[in-house]
Amino acid sequence: MAETGTTTPRERYRAQVRAEIKQRAWEQIATAGASGLSLNAIAKQMGLSGPALYRYFAGRDELITALIRDAYRSLADAFRTAAAQGTGLAGLAHTLRAWALDDPQRYFLVYGTPVPGYHAPDDVTALAAEIMTSLLDASAGVPSEAPAAPSDDPAAPFAARLEGLGPQWADGHPAPPAALRRALAFWTRLHGVLSLELAGHFTGMGFDPAHLFAAELTTLTAGPTS
Repeated sequence: MAETGTTTPRERYRAQVRAEIKQRAWEQIATAGASGLSLNAIAKQMGLSGPALYRYFAGRDELITALIRDAYRSLADAFRTAAAQGTGLAGLAHTLRAWALDDPQRYFLVYGTPVPGYHAPDDVTALAAEIMTSLLDASAGVPSEAPAAPSDDPAAPFAARLEGLGPQWADGHPAPPAALRRALAFWTRLHGVLSLELAGHFTGMGFDPAHLFAAELTTLTAGPTS
């Protein structure tokens, strides 16, 4: 008698085929980008008919969603592990860079140019929010003595937004405005460095991108953002 909770041979076979389809999709994305993803081409590579492959993924968008879920889930898990080790904001930064360098195509799928015509479902947005929550938790633990911006400061409207209702991406997180601003600075500046590095834009400039990343991180964690 089969044990409760075990999968059937049919279920295991289906999981294996879905995993192979996703692997073939990543290979396509590496050569043609996500916008060039073709389920029919994957079916041909696997010796399946188009209709047979569509029994595993109903269409291109469902396959892209599965890839994005896997990508976000892997980063969320990596952030959770780093946070549990008490590494703080710096630890999350190094975790982010290691994750990005490990698989640039995965990074660009979730943080690069949006796929034309694709709209992520709500559960994907929830995974992205989970990652941001880890960042906000770490940012709230960094002391900040930033003074209030004068009313005529160009940054004043943004500071007021953080002080008031809070940005939508914070999703009700109780972090104070200074931590919200630090988290946003972290996210934008470090992703900026990573995106340029992974795209090869630092090639020939005579410095190690890892050093630039470290310098940006030091600025973000050593004192108030400005």
